[in-house]
Amino acid sequence: MEPASILDSLAAKVPGANAQAVPAVDMETIVVARESIVDVCRVLRDDAAFQFAFLSDVIGVDLLPEEPRYEIVYLLVSLGPALLTAGNTTAAPARRLRLKAKLPAADPRIETVSSIWPSAAWPEREVFDLFGVAFTNHPNLQRILMTDDWEGHPLRKDYPVQIRKSGHIPWEIDVTPEQFAANVTAARKQADAAARKPE
Repeated sequence: MEPASILDSLAAKVPGANAQAVPAVDMETIVVARESIVDVCRVLRDDAAFQFAFLSDVIGVDLLPEEPRYEIVYLLVSLGPALLTAGNTTAAPARRLRLKAKLPAADPRIETVSSIWPSAAWPEREVFDLFGVAFTNHPNLQRILMTDDWEGHPLRKDYPVQIRKSGHIPWEIDVTPEQFAANVTAARKQADAAARKPE
């Protein structure tokens, strides 16, 4: 059975999405308008023909010098028969989808999809931290990898690679390099002894 057409369904249910197919060799890929990202994601999750219940990742891409400069990429998975439960007796076919939204350099923001998939909250924070893309209505949009006082967004293509920042460790280091090496050696000996012990 041929999987249901995502483009046709989105054209009917979210007309403002302007969904378009993008050539890709590994999985079906579509681009939608950023203004309709939440409505599109809700249809993809809830429509019985698709059932994209699993958000695998949210990724940022900087396309400098192209405009629109940024892409937000959502990797979605429909689990197929694995999704069958007592209350759900029909399953959409198992498939993957790459969903993209483009953002202009002058206004890099998009609505959070954490209301659709709560698991989106952390990768959206990572994209915010490293690319400077703001996810509006995010429940806790703050840095997740860089320190709070970090300046700039390190995965932007125009980020200065020769930047120097003094190291700031908010806790004291309690072991010397020699103690650390001794601890590693002791842990290896313990692991080797456990591996040789007969069961």
